[in-house]
Amino acid sequence: MLPIRLEDYDYQLPCDRIARHPTQRRDESRLLVVERSSGRLCHGLFRDIGEFLRPGDLLVLNDSRVIAARLYARRHPGGGRVEVFLVNEVELLVWRAMVRPGKKIKKGEQLIVEHKGCATTDSVRAGRDQAALTSSFTALVVGYAGRGERIVRFDLSGCEWREFLEQCGHTPLPPYILKARKMASEPPCDTDDDRERYQTVYAATPGSVAAPTAGLHFTKELLAELGAKGIEFARVTLHVGPGTFQPLLSDHLAAGQLHEEFYSVDAATAEQVNRARRDGRRIIPVGTTSVRVLESACDSRGRLDAQSGTTRLLIAPGFQFRLADVLITNFHLPRSSLLLLVCAFAGRETILRAYEEAIAQGYRFYSYGDAMMIL
Repeated sequence: MLPIRLEDYDYQLPCDRIARHPTQRRDESRLLVVERSSGRLCHGLFRDIGEFLRPGDLLVLNDSRVIAARLYARRHPGGGRVEVFLVNEVELLVWRAMVRPGKKIKKGEQLIVEHKGCATTDSVRAGRDQAALTSSFTALVVGYAGRGERIVRFDLSGCEWREFLEQCGHTPLPPYILKARKMASEPPCDTDDDRERYQTVYAATPGSVAAPTAGLHFTKELLAELGAKGIEFARVTLHVGPGTFQPLLSDHLAAGQLHEEFYSVDAATAEQVNRARRDGRRIIPVGTTSVRVLESACDSRGRLDAQSGTTRLLIAPGFQFRLADVLITNFHLPRSSLLLLVCAFAGRETILRAYEEAIAQGYRFYSYGDAMMIL
């Protein structure tokens, strides 16, 4: 890969361009089409994406399902409020989690998990929703797992894990959405609508703590319409971790690696992708997560193997793509690994010019924002 200076992958985004909520219909989001060969930009709506697809194209979808990964708890004794953000399961009912305030939470502390009725710190301070503080669920901090992270063991008193998350878990919206809602004088918390909309319609395998957002634009009807036109679909799984929200550090660039994420490719998908490649048909990952699965699981000749494992792959300018002909993606944070990936695919100048055009044309950015298709 080429030497990377993060300041070269920066841009200024007005706060009002951050999408606080999804569009009324998933496929009503806008679509900016970028032609790599010419640099030409085309504006449209996502529901018309079929105009840019061909019969035989293979769309690769990440079917990971977002879990309700954000929990709130009280320290016992003391009552101080703590956010527990689940990262990944270490063993049954034992999770690695990010906690805030991290410095105060020590090994051996017991946490009383709140029900969802108590959503904001302000409501606790005001003495409201006290019934929501009564919980039979506790968590014991049993170890440390890096800066701001703890190993937490849950006691659910016979409750099933899925039921526990339903009662207590919050949709893990990115911090920038919560901040944007607060700046717009909205409650800085998730809603019932988020539970449905921060999830793709084809989500199947629970494990992500952030949505593979490029897929949020698809409806079941649009998928059926594309299938009727001869578009094919393959599924992979990559459980998106909280690192997708976090700043890209010089340590990541020096190591050429990101945070670790689990992925899986089954035999049927591997055969679909390899057959499309043999036939000369286009392979189109839906989202950067699908790209990372394909590029992590293929060999040097571009043959995809059925496998499961973890990836820390960092894709940056200079990377040689083997299994991506077209890319469907969202607009990404400045100085992020996701922005580096799309710049590697289409060229830094082309992408930053497209972002400048999108800002000027009023596109909505980030997880609930509009989409790009890079040809």
